[in-house]
Amino acid sequence: MIQFKFLGILMGVAIRTKKPLDLHLAPLVWKQLCCIPLQLEDLEEVDLLYVQTLKSILHIEDSGITEESFHEMIPLDSFVGQSADGKMVPIIPGGNSIPLTFSNRKEYVERAIEYRLHEIDRQVAAVREGMSWIVPVPLLSLLTAKQLEQMVCGMPEICCEVLKKVVRYREVDEQHALVQWFWQTLEEFSNEERVLFMRFVSGRSRLPANTADISQRFQIMKVDRVSERNRRWTIIQ
Repeated sequence: MIQFKFLGILMGVAIRTKKPLDLHLAPLVWKQLCCIPLQLEDLEEVDLLYVQTLKSILHIEDSGITEESFHEMIPLDSFVGQSADGKMVPIIPGGNSIPLTFSNRKEYVERAIEYRLHEIDRQVAAVREGMSWIVPVPLLSLLTAKQLEQMVCGMPEICCEVLKKVVRYREVDEQHALVQWFWQTLEEFSNEERVLFMRFVSGRSRLPANTADISQRFQIMKVDRVSERNRRWTIIQ
């Protein structure tokens, strides 16, 4: 829990300083951080196969399975289900001792879905507590999950048009052929390669969602070495 709280602190700092973090969290996590109620569709986004399995148990009679043949087709014999890390755990207190039958399968499916949707409530609460040290977390409920993710993580795509707005030129004209070749090469890069470029010039791999929040710029400058013929170019932070 301490580590989740620390993650929340980092996320709050990212929002406050407008220096995004390269985080890859499931969409349902961002919704929980914004206090948005989760739906079955949110679970499908992260574990479609499990949801399909639960639906097949719920409507198992459509496959011709009866009460007599139920346990021949369903390997489960109690109220246990798969957790997010793949382990089989009780989906309700004492679930190991509650038999799963043809008649109570609907309750089983409802409990299994409820368990998975709220499995990480304590962890999310710890993250929110950490964020509360830096930002007013009650205001997060005014945001959508996507808006909060962009505030914390910025934009995943590094766009050349955005880079052109934050670059500075020193002792060189932006219309110079070498500069044009540089931008042409950067545009031919994949996004992963442009991320590596951003790490090289700024130490970051994400840009804020709002271009106006980019305070740290990189420079393209000309560096003379020995003579005019040995003139070199460099990119610096």
